Amino acid sequence: MRLLVLGGTEFVGRAVVEAALGRGWEVTVLHRGRHAPPPGARALHGDRTAPDGLAALAGGAWDAVVDTWSAAPRAVRDAARLLRDRAGRYVYVSSCSVYAWAPPAGYTEDAPLVEGASANAGQRDYARDKRGAELAVLDAFGTDRSVLVRSGLVLGPYENVGRLPWWLNRVARGGPVLAPGPYDLPLQYIDVRDLADWTLGAVEGGLGGPYNLASPPGHTTMGGLLEACAKVTGTAAELRWTSPGTVLAAGIEPWGQLPVWTPPGSDLHDALQRADVSRALATGLACRPVEDTVADTWSWLRDLGGTAPRRPDRPPVGLDPETEARVLAAGGTGGGVSGTTP
Repeated sequence: MRLLVLGGTEFVGRAVVEAALGRGWEVTVLHRGRHAPPPGARALHGDRTAPDGLAALAGGAWDAVVDTWSAAPRAVRDAARLLRDRAGRYVYVSSCSVYAWAPPAGYTEDAPLVEGASANAGQRDYARDKRGAELAVLDAFGTDRSVLVRSGLVLGPYENVGRLPWWLNRVARGGPVLAPGPYDLPLQYIDVRDLADWTLGAVEGGLGGPYNLASPPGHTTMGGLLEACAKVTGTAAELRWTSPGTVLAAGIEPWGQLPVWTPPGSDLHDALQRADVSRALATGLACRPVEDTVADTWSWLRDLGGTAPRRPDRPPVGLDPETEARVLAAGGTGGGVSGTTP
């Protein structure tokens, strides 16, 4: 199988390249040259935002293309138009953010989509950029030859957003840790390697159309995630489970200052943690245990000296020590029993 990955040197793209090489596929990577692709991939250089930035692709042909772009949709439009007669299938790694806010719990791929997106647009906001890119792919390849991977929260090795790396480093520092409750809050996410495996399986199976891609809701819990962090880091961190009301009353921002966490019963939780993924599960999606995701991410992070790469177009995440200490000192837990067990 001949695969072209646009990007392919960081996080999702890199995981796709490694998985494809592991299957014995012939992999070509088009990238800007800022990071080296995995060994074994053929590297082409090009900047999609520059004139003639796709020139390196002239004359090539592939069975499939995987594209993870998340800025101006017109960059996807240009690539899809160039490749529509030279690639069998176009896989675009999109996002569940393309659904009109706020999607209800249990929303499927048929839920209403964000309005105002265009394949010809420059960069606007994340939701419309992703939806505009979807439209660009559909225009060039049609539904049957397009796979729209509407991913949920993506975690795992190579993460360059900082969510799981922040929790790992925070727990590794030890001491009392503000653990946002409740302990049994259900979480939904996708390990980047499971995303990659399903994506390649979709290519092999000739799938088409949109797929919500994440674990089943409740694949793990907030307690399961943070206890896994405590276990792999081997520190004497004390997880102090704190009620959602206490966290919110302190002005702490869910998802951003406390990565992954969303208050139960909120629109944010329903949108980010309760998507219907039955279509993906029926087509082969398999999700590894949270303990594996956390352990492998910690191993990768240690190899880097503890500092994960960061995308410059994403805001920093994590809670500052002063705010955490202030909330803990004020007491008011109640999201579960203090300590590392519920």
